Amino acid sequence: MPTSLRSWLFTPATRPERFAKAASVAADVLIMDLEDAVAPVDKDRARSIALQTLTEPSDMPARVIRVNGLGTRAGLNDLTAILEAEAIPNLLLLPKVESPVQLQIIDRLLTEVGASTALVALVESARGVDAVHESLLATPRLRATMLGTADLAADYGCDSRAPNLLIARARLISAAARARVDAIDSPWFDLHDDAGFQRDVEQAVEMGFVGKAAIHPRQVPVINAAFAPTPEQVEHAHSILAVNAAGVGLLDGVMIDEAVARNARRVLAAAGISTSPEGARHG
Repeated sequence: MPTSLRSWLFTPATRPERFAKAASVAADVLIMDLEDAVAPVDKDRARSIALQTLTEPSDMPARVIRVNGLGTRAGLNDLTAILEAEAIPNLLLLPKVESPVQLQIIDRLLTEVGASTALVALVESARGVDAVHESLLATPRLRATMLGTADLAADYGCDSRAPNLLIARARLISAAARARVDAIDSPWFDLHDDAGFQRDVEQAVEMGFVGKAAIHPRQVPVINAAFAPTPEQVEHAHSILAVNAAGVGLLDGVMIDEAVARNARRVLAAAGISTSPEGARHG
């Protein structure tokens, strides 16, 4: 599984003809959705398609299944089928995570069957935001957390662009940093507002998210470009680390210390460049 997971494309599991599109637009992650994008009558068929797809070769860096909520019959059926499946997903996206216990239960079940599947906690409720710091420390199997603003806005009773959601985004970023997991931003749902989408992606980068979910293939290139460091940023990061190697120093009149160097390492990591001694320059 790649170290950089910038773009996460949601696709209904009932539409397997769309799966190849994720690879063609260079999405880092294909999310085969069994939950919101699938009607109740189609849950069994969606599950069967997703699990069958995992047995087939793919050009995708990572394939994910979003299961139904574990408090639902469909969610329990999803989990049972995954635990018994011939092939398992790279990542399992768990909706409506509101406590560490939910993640710990899944961790134990995956461990019992010897599965290496990592977990992604989808935080999309007021209760989930309140518990996010504890939830993200629940298990070392947790790879990332994702914010779900549609359900969260409904929970708060606010508009999807209200300041309330900025606070939730900040809390998720803080909890993810503390737990050392990736923070993935919610999708942008208005496909007719390209300018708003661009601003939303830029804000996610500025806040410290390392990736963003998408609901349409044409959103993926914008996300990938925004979360990929520019050549100038990469060169500047190299310069910072060169100064930092000799201790505290100045670069273009700016003091360089370990805190600045940490951000430089993050830039290089996002560019897929190693900062180990043997790969420090060319990765």
